[in-house]
Amino acid sequence: QAELVESGGGLVQAGGSLRLSCVASGTIFDRNDMEWYRQFPGKERELVARITRGGSTNYANFVKGRFTISRDNAKDTVFLEMSSLKPEDTAVYYCKMIEPNGRWGDIEYWGDGTQVTVSS
Repeated sequence: QAELVESGGGLVQAGGSLRLSCVASGTIFDRNDMEWYRQFPGKERELVARITRGGSTNYANFVKGRFTISRDNAKDTVFLEMSSLKPEDTAVYYCKMIEPNGRWGDIEYWGDGTQVTVSS
């Protein structure tokens, strides 16, 4: 059973930066697409950024130019570099892994999330 563990959240002032990490275990990491989501209280999770196993990236419009997703396959880790943070970026950030499983379809795994709080 694969697992994901996020870290790097915390309290930062507006305009500051944070780097989130998500370490995967129990999987062949370089076969998987990885995503970062965030969730506001009482709201659905929303996609922030995605990186495919080939290294292609996509971003939500609200983070383009401010956030960068990357991966280190040697360390089974995906990162989310966040800069120019705004108070409205305050949320719980989750890592998601999509593991291909042949004709049975993909398997999705979620981490427990890490809180990011941006003060004004």
